[in-house]
Amino acid sequence: MKLNIKDKFTAALPADPILENTRRQVSKACFSYVLPKQTAKPELLHASPEMLKNLGLSEADSKSEAFLNVFTGNKVLNDTTPYAMCYGGHQFGNWAGQLGDGRAINLFEVEHDTKNWALQLKGAGETPYSRTADGLAVLRSSIREYLCSEAMHHLGVPTTRALSLALSGDRVLRDMMYDGNSAYEKGAIVCRTAESFLRFGNYQIFAARQDNETLKTLVDYTIKHHFSHLGEPSKTTYIKFFKEVSNRTLDMIIHWQRVGFVHGVMNTDNMSILGLTIDYGPYGWLEGYEYGWTPNTTDRQHKRYRYGNQPNIGLWNLLQLANAIYPLVEDAEPLEAILNQYKTDFDKKLLNMMRSKLGFQIEDENDQKLIHELEDILHQTETDMTIFFRNLSDFKIENASEGLGVIHDAFYKSDEVVGNIEKRWNDWFQNYAERLKKETISDEERKEGMNTVNPKYVLRNYMAQLAIDDADKGDYKLIDELFKMLKKPYDEQPEYQKWFAKRPDWARHKVGCSMLSCSS
Repeated sequence: MKLNIKDKFTAALPADPILENTRRQVSKACFSYVLPKQTAKPELLHASPEMLKNLGLSEADSKSEAFLNVFTGNKVLNDTTPYAMCYGGHQFGNWAGQLGDGRAINLFEVEHDTKNWALQLKGAGETPYSRTADGLAVLRSSIREYLCSEAMHHLGVPTTRALSLALSGDRVLRDMMYDGNSAYEKGAIVCRTAESFLRFGNYQIFAARQDNETLKTLVDYTIKHHFSHLGEPSKTTYIKFFKEVSNRTLDMIIHWQRVGFVHGVMNTDNMSILGLTIDYGPYGWLEGYEYGWTPNTTDRQHKRYRYGNQPNIGLWNLLQLANAIYPLVEDAEPLEAILNQYKTDFDKKLLNMMRSKLGFQIEDENDQKLIHELEDILHQTETDMTIFFRNLSDFKIENASEGLGVIHDAFYKSDEVVGNIEKRWNDWFQNYAERLKKETISDEERKEGMNTVNPKYVLRNYMAQLAIDDADKGDYKLIDELFKMLKKPYDEQPEYQKWFAKRPDWARHKVGCSMLSCSS
């Protein structure tokens, strides 16, 4: 197994001088050296063929003992120095101080085909940032992270990736729903990878401590290695840097809204500086189209991170990042202008995204009204988002009166679509047909275009839970089946038709299918 290791992060940034793996406040350092925990009996469950190729590895490499040992933390490659990052963050709107990689250990960076990949083990043991936790992860959350990060990539959503999923052979004690009922679960480790795992919180921690020297060192490093097209670091470059982070963040969230993805924990320490979806905890996809839905039990009362609020939270988080880098800019006006532009761009990009979902290629002044009416009706009865938009591509202009029949399978309770609700639907389809007459493409071309932005298959929580239940019994076939299906989420794939279905009734209130905790 040969890897082209090019470690830049540890070579360029200040390290924690204390080498003991003890919980502590780490100052004036971007990371702490730490070794992964040796595991009892590691077993590789799955490896991503695509990520192997991205790293210059073969399928044969993934089956080797060396691969298993390195990517479960049992062997440290020569001339590499594993480490955990130091960062802070706002959690549910409140400053939480130092957080850091409490259950993630970065192994090294690999350069292949001119791309940089940082490789990180999630669930590989304690670090100085673990606080009161054990730094481990369990199989259920590891399966969810492994499948989802790869699925999101193929949906066209900016995301971290996953290389491998393995059992550690250890048992891990977890209180899944934070209700006092702890139980031992199978331990697991995911090797996840990205160009960089830098988060908003990496910069916030130094600003909070008024450590402007280390803050500048980190921002300059970030620009040099990840935003080099912006030029040499300067106050002007820092503003351009913030502008690009803002644009990337908004683009990522627009993609989330497009596919119905809810992150669940949009704390500032879970926001990638590269605009990647990062930290797959209690995430979920909309089943019924509902702006107020969140999958996170911790957020059940206030619903801060609900589906409809994600764009606003993105802006709030960017404001915190602006505050963090302000000491380098020393001028609030250009940063405020970028934040204001985010609001304008959001309205425009959201409208264009919804146009694409509805099959509109030209702009019409009444589109916003038609979209608002649709969203309002979708909230009247429980309507599956994925099935609704996918089946809507079968709508025919000349058969506007048959619109309800086209999307009938999306209703969870079709007997509720009566009276005024039925009338509103029929009126909307008439207006939709009139609007489509302004387009210059055929029904077939519109269907093809809509099916490139409206996925047929997404990783619904109940699907992941079925894979988890099987895996708990030692059966890992469903992990592979879902992994393969989710590589082509926009294709019909008739062999997987059974997964193009509404959430079953048994999953409506089942733990792991409706609501999830941050427990991992």
